[in-house]
Amino acid sequence: MIPGAFDYHRPATIEDAVALLVKLGEDANILAGGHSLIPLMKTRLASPEHLVDISGIGKLKGITVNGDEIIIGAMTTQFELITSGELGRHIPIIAETSRLIADPQIRYKGTFGGNVANGDPGNDMPALMMCLGATYSVSGPDGSRDIAAREFYQGAYYTALGLGEILTAVRIPIPAPGHGFAYEKLKRKVGDYATAAAAVVITMAGGKCTSASIGLTNVSETPLWASDSAALLVGSSLDEATVSAAVAAAEAITNPASDMRGPAEYRTKMAGMMVRRALDRAQSRAKG
Repeated sequence: MIPGAFDYHRPATIEDAVALLVKLGEDANILAGGHSLIPLMKTRLASPEHLVDISGIGKLKGITVNGDEIIIGAMTTQFELITSGELGRHIPIIAETSRLIADPQIRYKGTFGGNVANGDPGNDMPALMMCLGATYSVSGPDGSRDIAAREFYQGAYYTALGLGEILTAVRIPIPAPGHGFAYEKLKRKVGDYATAAAAVVITMAGGKCTSASIGLTNVSETPLWASDSAALLVGSSLDEATVSAAVAAAEAITNPASDMRGPAEYRTKMAGMMVRRALDRAQSRAKG
């Protein structure tokens, strides 16, 4: 199908973009990479009267190290995440996750900010950002503010962003040297959303787990941070009984829909399986 008619705007600055969004109100949508919005427009499931294209705003791009955190601009592409030397050295799970998103053509154009900001529970980066304890930098008509990734997602396609606000960057604490990590994703075919997926980051010392974090993708109306599951791992040797208890705790917080990817019960069990696999790979990578 062909999208409905709309007016196109291409602001040069963050301030101009915010002003446009405030002026145009709910009739406007932000256009970043376009891979979520444009398909909806083609099927007329979304019919914005105005598109505010933020791809020309240079300040929204780039990857920088600032002390003990990495800052990623919202318009940074998935391809740039994959090829970044800084991310590869400090937070390699980001590139690992990016490689599992859609296909190479989409990764060249699809943006990091678009993946985390639109509230789609099937997107891969939101659960990873929750797992990593990321913070979202937002600009709006009342200035700038920070929102923890773990507090950002409020429902399917519903986030903490207010009217006229734009996600500008994501700040991610650099995990401890030698940390273990893995992102496991079950999907029907290349390019599909996850049936279930899990992000795991752990640290080990003396054969014991000293810290752990787990994020779950596409098994609820929002991404999930499995804090209780991760807490069970800390202080353990990641023995089978402890891992099984953590897997059960992760499964317990899921609430997937039954859909073309399988019945809810199956998707819940696959979430647990992805946690188990990710823990196994993360442990094999952890040093200490």
